[in-house]
Amino acid sequence: MGRLTWPLRPLPDGRGELWRWDLEDVAELPGARAGLREHLGSLGFPRDPDDPASDRLVLAFDELASNALRHGRSPVVATVVAGTGGWLLDVSDRDADTMPSPAVGRDPSKGGLGLYLVARLSVAHGWYVDDGCKHVWACLPTSVEECAVTSA
Repeated sequence: MGRLTWPLRPLPDGRGELWRWDLEDVAELPGARAGLREHLGSLGFPRDPDDPASDRLVLAFDELASNALRHGRSPVVATVVAGTGGWLLDVSDRDADTMPSPAVGRDPSKGGLGLYLVARLSVAHGWYVDDGCKHVWACLPTSVEECAVTSA
């Protein structure tokens, strides 16, 4: 799963309720995750051990946002579109010259496997550049059953 894990692709058409976080520092991520969980709960996706789909979205959100904050250039903008077909996660930063690059040949204990994780959790993913910003995106299903069907 080398560089092709994050193909250069435009953002899919996402229609639905839009949630947005403007982030400057990794220390803001716990608050952003809490806000995302609050939005999910308001749509009927409370934390439920029998349906971990919302936990997967929060994990993907955290991975992409933390990557942008650590390796990109501020400001970082994370958006989630809650649509009828699932969730569209888009994280942008101002480092338009550097593509997302999954760790290759690195000891897993040293980290750097977040892009692989998000790729496995999503039904589609990619990145593109628009107006001087790099956007890294992933589409996640609203249920784990949908994920199993689409990845089979």
